[in-house]
Amino acid sequence: MYRSSKTNFSVTIRLAALCAGLLLLLAGCGSRPDAGALAISSLQAPGAVTHDILVVSTRERDDRPDTYFNGERAKKIDFAETTISVPPQHKPGNIEWPSVLPGDPKKDFVPRQAGYIDGSAAFTSRLNQRLSALPPGQRTVFLFIHGYNTRFPESLYRFTQVVHDADFGGVPVLFSWASRGKLQDYVYDLNSAAIARDSLEKTLRLIDGSKAERIVILAHSMGNWLMMETARQIPPQERKKLARKVERVFLAAPDIDIDVFKSQLKHIGRQTKPYVILVSRDDRALRISKTIAGGKERVGAYQNDEELAQLGAIVIDLTDLEATDSAHHAKFTQLAEFSPQVRQILSQPGVMQGAAGKESQLDAAGNDLGSFISSTAKVVVTLPVAVVTAPIKLATGNP
Repeated sequence: MYRSSKTNFSVTIRLAALCAGLLLLLAGCGSRPDAGALAISSLQAPGAVTHDILVVSTRERDDRPDTYFNGERAKKIDFAETTISVPPQHKPGNIEWPSVLPGDPKKDFVPRQAGYIDGSAAFTSRLNQRLSALPPGQRTVFLFIHGYNTRFPESLYRFTQVVHDADFGGVPVLFSWASRGKLQDYVYDLNSAAIARDSLEKTLRLIDGSKAERIVILAHSMGNWLMMETARQIPPQERKKLARKVERVFLAAPDIDIDVFKSQLKHIGRQTKPYVILVSRDDRALRISKTIAGGKERVGAYQNDEELAQLGAIVIDLTDLEATDSAHHAKFTQLAEFSPQVRQILSQPGVMQGAAGKESQLDAAGNDLGSFISSTAKVVVTLPVAVVTAPIKLATGNP
């Protein structure tokens, strides 16, 4: 009895430390979106760009106007569709939140339309309709899985920002699981992610069974734990089938215990298309997560890039990239602007195969990438076979 009380006290102290630390990080960031944040705007805005986002969610529907989903867990998987407008003067990596609702599309992210989709069959039909409208060879689905402490509007707008900055031309699908979006609900969120595994697996199967030619997956923070646990539970033969369409899996700032991650990778086995891990050793949110987790390193802030590479991953180290958020936990959003160039590097045979003798080809790719980068955010690629000192370095392990 004493031991149990002592353990509970320890957990309480760690949770308090987590909340206090994150509150300090987020101080001065302004209020966060709540009920009614998705008020539709019909104002005209020349130069604004709209993005149609399909939504799969384990969140509970919310009857309050312009809200759609809250942070509680639904009894079954749900679906929706939205159109979000990005303002003409959007700054890459940012979300221009409305200060007054409904927002002004000339300067804010605003919804143009939103509504529920009735069931998986209707979702698949809508997905296929969208895919069929694209030319063959461009029928790609981009699946995003958000992280801890994320409210529904935040997940929707963040994904829209990434889609916009990456100039993605396929079909974006948001998987929004039941995060309450509250600092003190870390354990609730973690349990919600665990509950969402079956629904994420179903989502992957729906997309795989659609007219999609390729699938790109991006997970952030705790969403990486959900992604990895889902991959782990899928039977090997089914994983192999899914892998035929999955072009790349990006794990951004993974909030996963490093030992758990190694166990997950061991169970899943080496992938023909390695996972891409975006890490930053100055990630303050993961530093606090490490504290609450008993001092165990988080993958997204792991000190040893080479060890991660040896596990069969591609590592993009963002430590030296100047963060635009106070927690240094959303650097992946800044990389979205350069995602076509990053994809070009990752598609090089030397990177895919980890083969020797590709130095000249890889070096050329690195130089090519550098030519695309503006003076405010230099991105240079470093590989084991062609080392270039840079703010962002890319490393791969041998198969």
